[in-house]
Order: sequence, then structure tokens, then C-alpha cells
Amino acid sequence: MTGRLPEGCRVLIIEDEFLIALFLQDALEDEGCRIVGPVGRVSEAVLLVGQGGIDAAVLDASLDGEPVTAVADALEAGNVPFVFHSGYGPEHLPQRHRHRPLLRKPCRPSDVVGALSGAIDRGGRR
Repeated sequence: MTGRLPEGCRVLIIEDEFLIALFLQDALEDEGCRIVGPVGRVSEAVLLVGQGGIDAAVLDASLDGEPVTAVADALEAGNVPFVFHSGYGPEHLPQRHRHRPLLRKPCRPSDVVGALSGAIDRGGRR
């Protein structure tokens, strides 16, 4: 996947593994994004989404064993485009969000940028 992200795009990284969050942050900052987070807890992520000012998000499918359905729902309600980033298959995603793009860990920085760019192009829509 290839694509460009808007300069200064504010991306929320929702990931509970430090090194993976750092990888995502580096990949997105290299594209001119401004990073929000990273956060590794569902409650923190929902709070940040509720505060607004986020253009897009990368969401791990599970945060410290906790399902991310509330985060995905909040992103969708706010019309914030997002992609999942997980080591698991789509069967581990919240059922009503399985239509969202899924990046499988590990992936290349260009895959992250391309998937997120595509999600932004589509907007927060299904």
C-alpha cells in the first residue's frame, strides 16, 4: 500500500506495547504527522477521542487483554477514520468493526501509511 498523509495530520496511536507504539510513531512522524499519545488503555483512548482534535487513529485490537470495542465505537461516533493494527486476524476485532482495514503485525511503515491514508480518504465512513 502506498499513499500520502496530510501534513500535520493528528494521529492517535492506541497501542499497549511500547516498541510497537514507537515504531508507529516514527513511521507517522516521518510522514509529517503530529502524534497524539500513544496510549495503551481503553479508558485513556476513549477520553482522548472524546476531547476531539484527532484526524485519524491506529488502534491495536486488544489493549492489555481488554477489548477495544468502546474505542472503536467512540472513533466511529466521532467520524474519525481509523485502522486496526494487530497480530491477530479479523475474528479478534470487534464484530461491528470488522469492515475496517486491518494491518497485521509486523508490517512495513509504508503499509501503515497506505492504510491510514486510505481510511482518511474514505473519511470515518464505513
